[in-house]
Amino acid sequence: MGKKKLNSLEDLGGFVFSTNDDFNPDTENNEDQEKSHPSEQLLEAHFSNKGRGGKTVTVVKGFSGSDEALKELAKTLKTKCGVGGSVKNGEIIIQGNYRDKIIDILQALSYKVKRVGG
Repeated sequence: MGKKKLNSLEDLGGFVFSTNDDFNPDTENNEDQEKSHPSEQLLEAHFSNKGRGGKTVTVVKGFSGSDEALKELAKTLKTKCGVGGSVKNGEIIIQGNYRDKIIDILQALSYKVKRVGG
């Protein structure tokens, strides 16, 4: 029988090889990001219509935490505003100009929010 061709890291059976002698997988987790309290975070609420065909959106930047927590926060904002949106590149994008309402919602969730732009 011939050798099996490896197409990805998953074909190695979950092993990842490192040349870093000091690497310790138990201590180098992103637990700090997942456990960061909302009152310790400074989020920025932007208003934008550039690159979106003239459509206005509200962009929330500066969130630090897990992807699941970011998606959960985006879902909360979309539900309370009654509009659609998405999460891209660590930013929450809400359709429409709901910046003031989003700032009020985030402050009620004990986040520090900065209004950025006009």
